[in-house]
Amino acid sequence: MLIFALDSTAVVGSVALCRDDTPLASFTVKNGNTHSETLLPMAKALFDVTGYTPDDVDVFACSEGPGSFTGVRIGVATVKGLAFGKNKTVIGVSSLEAMARNLLPASGLICAVMNARRGQVYNALFHANGNELTRLCPDRALAATDLETELLARGEPFYLVGDGVEVTTSAFQSLTPLPVASIAAEKNALGVAACALRLYKEGMRTTDQELSPTYLRLPQAERERLEKEQAKKGSEQ
Repeated sequence: MLIFALDSTAVVGSVALCRDDTPLASFTVKNGNTHSETLLPMAKALFDVTGYTPDDVDVFACSEGPGSFTGVRIGVATVKGLAFGKNKTVIGVSSLEAMARNLLPASGLICAVMNARRGQVYNALFHANGNELTRLCPDRALAATDLETELLARGEPFYLVGDGVEVTTSAFQSLTPLPVASIAAEKNALGVAACALRLYKEGMRTTDQELSPTYLRLPQAERERLEKEQAKKGSEQ
């Protein structure tokens, strides 16, 4: 089964092509360009170097969130466009689970974090047994200080991965994560493909029409609008 996967939910943009759980090729960039400029050229290069075309793909996959609102939308729209009219399976996966899966075959507690701004992180916790992940909580947005309190209560060593590592460790007062190689800590589409393969084996058969972003929080513009409305109501009372 041929799987095309991409991730654009954070600063890194990444695409990959896998035959089941075997990577065939992948490209990852972190050069400041917007994902709208890089994803399609990377996808074209991916197919060019492997000799496949989008018509050969059996499963299209992407990180559906959480993450950057713009990045999530671009990734979902790109996969929808590539899969449109092909009657192929399209699977959206958690960007946090995809990051955690990149650490396998590690064992222990994995804490995936993405910078959600305003002192918060998007987070999910997983336990790895060397071969598979067990999810310990749903994807969520919470204060980095609250995450530290939860990890202190667990009282076990943990790995910290994702683009929220720096903001998280800066907020932590009493915890130090286990060392992680930088190449494993970064997001990439191979983890997305691995998550999609798991979901496909479990029976997921969604379509491009059913794929939709997962934000966890309202977009910044919507939050600011609501804040202004609340402030206006307060001044009128």
